This record gives sequence, structure tokens and C-alpha cells, in this order.
Amino acid sequence: MVGLNMNGPARDRVMKLMQEKDRIESEIRNENAVLAANNVGMEDPLVDADGFPRSDIDVYKVRHARHRIICLQNDHKNIMKQIEQGLGEVHSQFKSTENGASSSAQNTSQTNGTHNSMLESGNNGHSNNNDNCFAKVGFVQEGSPADLGGLCENDKIIQFGSINASNFTDVTQLHNIVRHSVGQQIQVRVKRDRHIQNFTLVPRPWAQPGLLGCQIIRLNPL
Repeated sequence: MVGLNMNGPARDRVMKLMQEKDRIESEIRNENAVLAANNVGMEDPLVDADGFPRSDIDVYKVRHARHRIICLQNDHKNIMKQIEQGLGEVHSQFKSTENGASSSAQNTSQTNGTHNSMLESGNNGHSNNNDNCFAKVGFVQEGSPADLGGLCENDKIIQFGSINASNFTDVTQLHNIVRHSVGQQIQVRVKRDRHIQNFTLVPRPWAQPGLLGCQIIRLNPL
């Protein structure tokens, strides 16, 4: 997510935050596995029709897993905000350093423009105009796999698994990838404001309908 040449304290903080994000997501997956093993979700009752604890599940483990998931989801939201702020700080520092090193020479200005382009598009160095974004994220349900994966409403999608602007034809392609990737990682690249961010989504059944819990909308061509 952060360019290799953009070293410094801000980058180091972001990388540490990313490691913590991965740890939290791993723990959430572990706790969800406890619920799956008991065939319950976040909202299923833990007592039977007579008001007694259900005998078909480990009520203690399920209750503990639910509590941990709620806490971890809050931690995840907080750390995603910190990562976004950190990326903005890294970007600002990079721009500041870049501008400070600039001279009035034309070729130096052109070099700076190249750095800016690489920052906006990732490692390939290609420009990242809006026509590289083929879809956007609509609503994102709280606690959903999309939410836990870091997606936010209005994120513009540049890459979704193997789909990008050059081979995208219909949102159905994305739905097919999700349907065939339950429990598996999907790499997603989005443009949020001026920043390019990479996320890993893991489609799975959860408390609400759908495998991701978000809406994906096709962008109208320019």
C-alpha cells in the first residue's frame, strides 16, 4: 500500500498498523469459526423454547466468541481509520519532500510528476484516471465481510480479483468471483479520495444475507 521509496516514521507506523489489522482479522476469523462450528450466527438465540440454555451448542464458547467479535470489529474500524490517516500523512510527507527537492529545471518537474503518477496508481507507473475505475462500492453493512475487509461506501474499484477496467463487462463477473471464492481471499484495489488502497476480502456466510454484505455498482462510462 505504501511505496517502497517512501521511507520514514510515518510509513513505519502504517506498516505496524497493517500488521495489527491482519492480526485482528485473523482473530475475527477464528472466532467466527467457533460460531460456524456451533451452526449459529451473531443473532441466533442461545436458549430453547423453554428458556433453558441450548443443549446442542456450547453456549459459553458461543457467547464468548460473539463478545470477542464485537470488540474486534470495533478495534478493526478504529485501526482502519488510523491506517487511512497514516496513508494521508505519508502522502503529504512524500509531496513535501518532493516539492522541497524540486528546482526550476523542467526535467526535475517532470520527474516529480512521474513520482506522483506512481503514487496514485501503485507499482505499475500507469496514470490512474477515473476510467481505470469500473465500479464503486454502495452501502456497506456493519460487521459484514466487506466491512471487516476495509471497504467503505463510495470506494471506486480498480481491481477485483482478476477483473479490471480492461476486461470488465458486467457486475455479474464480480458476483461470480465472490460466489466461487467462499472462504478464500480476493485481492481488491480501490481509489479512495486521491489514494490507492489494497484490501483482502474473504467472502463467507454471516449474520445477514449475501457473502460480502456490500453493494457494488457499475460506473457509467465517461
